[in-house]
Amino acid sequence: MGDQISLRDAFGRALTSLGSIRDDFVLFDADVAGGTGAKPFVQAFPEKVVQFGIAEQNMMAAAGGFADTGIIPVVTTFAAFGTMRAHEQFRTAIAYPGRNVKLCCSHIGVDVGPDGPTAQMLEDLATIRAVPGVTVVVPADANQMLQALPAILDHPGPVYMRIGRSPAPVITPADSSFNIGKASRLRGGNDVTLIATGVMVARALAAAENLASDGIEARVINLSTIKPLDKEELLQAAIETGALVTAEDHSVLGGMGSAVAEFLAETHPVPISFVGVRDRFGKSGEPEELARLFGLTAEDIQKAAKSVIVRKKA
Repeated sequence: MGDQISLRDAFGRALTSLGSIRDDFVLFDADVAGGTGAKPFVQAFPEKVVQFGIAEQNMMAAAGGFADTGIIPVVTTFAAFGTMRAHEQFRTAIAYPGRNVKLCCSHIGVDVGPDGPTAQMLEDLATIRAVPGVTVVVPADANQMLQALPAILDHPGPVYMRIGRSPAPVITPADSSFNIGKASRLRGGNDVTLIATGVMVARALAAAENLASDGIEARVINLSTIKPLDKEELLQAAIETGALVTAEDHSVLGGMGSAVAEFLAETHPVPISFVGVRDRFGKSGEPEELARLFGLTAEDIQKAAKSVIVRKKA
């Protein structure tokens, strides 16, 4: 695995790079550009920034109206504010009329670290993916972020993008493409499939390496679009490996794992084990400490894989 780069830093780089070549978007900020990674863009292109202060509901409603000008609002804030505090405005002013707004939120999962449970958004996928017509994107590393931002700008309609806060390993090639609605198979294997998203993708790859030493060949899928799902890739994994583990820095209630299970329950049911936060609020601590506390490590994925293989054989 490569360098450790936070996705919010990559988000700021991508914004700034695109600001030099595109005039079709503006940044909406709620006085948290330093926290979301957007500060370099704010400094480079102040004329392309609309500042709302700590008034997220107003910002979201204004983004809905502003989108009617044909310029794309890129709305940035912490996920707790964007997907909870301003959820009604996002749903009613943006999603319901299908307006072309991109909601890009940092501070998700226990990856947030010391900021603690009020900032560690573990419910955002559950609340946002249930809103009709919203595309949900979760890049796995800095390279994917650089490709994902222009992709969501080119994608019509409302998009929610989840942005990690802490340094994460770079695991995808710099020249890889990002296609909304398509998963990436990062490793082959027919004994079990590890389906991961966000910071958990690197841990799934590490788990697969450990499983290989035990003679277990694990397929690894980076599910970087939660909605719409890559149903073809998921169905193929279920048919060919017969057992799945989902891994996410999110509650196991209503998150990526739930989306996968909902689809496969109707098409090709197989044993599934869910690695995620189990109906708890977060805690303050360093990200790796919290990953161990909440069962989100490579070792936890490895253990879940062995368990679900036993269920497959039963």
